[in-house]
Amino acid sequence: MFAEKNILFGITGGIAAYKACEIIREIKKNNGNVRVVLTEAGSKFITPLTLFALSDNPVMENMFKQDFESTTVHIEAARWADTILVCPATANTIGKVAAGIADNLLSTLIMASTVPVIFCPAMNKEMYNNHILKKNVEKLKKTGYHFVQPGDGELVCGEVGIGRLADKNEIINNLKKILFKKKKLIGKKILVTAGRTEEPIDPVRFITNHSTGKMGFAIAEAAVLSGAEVTLISGPTNLQPFDGINYFAVKTAKQMAHKVEQKFFDQDVVIMAAAVADFTPKYYNDQKIKKDNALLSIELSKTKDILGELSGKKGNRILVGFALETENKEANALKKMKEKKLDFIVLNNPDTGFGFETNIVTIISADGKKQRLPLMSKREIAEKIIYKIVESLPKN
Repeated sequence: MFAEKNILFGITGGIAAYKACEIIREIKKNNGNVRVVLTEAGSKFITPLTLFALSDNPVMENMFKQDFESTTVHIEAARWADTILVCPATANTIGKVAAGIADNLLSTLIMASTVPVIFCPAMNKEMYNNHILKKNVEKLKKTGYHFVQPGDGELVCGEVGIGRLADKNEIINNLKKILFKKKKLIGKKILVTAGRTEEPIDPVRFITNHSTGKMGFAIAEAAVLSGAEVTLISGPTNLQPFDGINYFAVKTAKQMAHKVEQKFFDQDVVIMAAAVADFTPKYYNDQKIKKDNALLSIELSKTKDILGELSGKKGNRILVGFALETENKEANALKKMKEKKLDFIVLNNPDTGFGFETNIVTIISADGKKQRLPLMSKREIAEKIIYKIVESLPKN
């Protein structure tokens, strides 16, 4: 996710400083580079040794290195960073930056930097609602600084209100928006389907497959970061949709088909990444089937061919499908693409895709051209698919 991205992580003096550890771990887990800048007040809440262990980099605390090798550490670090994340951000630090004060390493780094700066405020509710802080926040927003709204709930002081540090996923999502947001699909509407469907046999049993929805969710995220208005329709999954996505949860193939049909005509692009069941039990048992009365066979009927239905209504829309084959893979994918009138199809690998963060795919275009991608993350594959869509859009 954050490969080759350099994040300067500022930690100021608030009890929420301990939560920075989980955010640093998340960035590192996703291959980001982190250098921590710890204020004197921040060091009262969390130790440099902890942050060094998590970031794999020495923690910067002072304007001048102890060995006096350099007197321009603030310039060097500012130029190294792709973004600066201040988390937690106290009212004091926000006020300093708003006033142009640079009296410690973190505030000086922010003053010397030309990259985006993201503040994650965390403080008592009265402090957060103070009119001076609000003026400082508005001033910084107008100047181009970014803020992640704090959460509303129980505070460390025992009171309840706004001021607690935003959720980790919300902070990570905002970081992704700043680092990866592009404008290639502004004004375009994209529908993405994801995950599996579950076809019920009785109240406790169903027919399904191994799909986790990771590929579809990655595509939806990549589309949002490219500026599109995204609708995501997904079967059962443990994943959380990215901020800004219009999300609809379904269970069965019938529900998936109904929701897709509802949203289809408003879209410029439709990407059918869901692993929709091809068959559903013909008869549903209202009560759990007992073991001693178990059926030796289940009669199945075909589910609606959603992609086939859409192909007849395609119009000028870009229609993208997915295929997973165990034999004659490319030939079967090519056949599906032609039958469903797809602009291109993504051929999955059953051995590397289900449940993994990575996959090996082949993108086959309507003209027969094949782009075989090596093993890569689903996020990278999603970006390739979005790039292919950008290429396929009519040029104004």
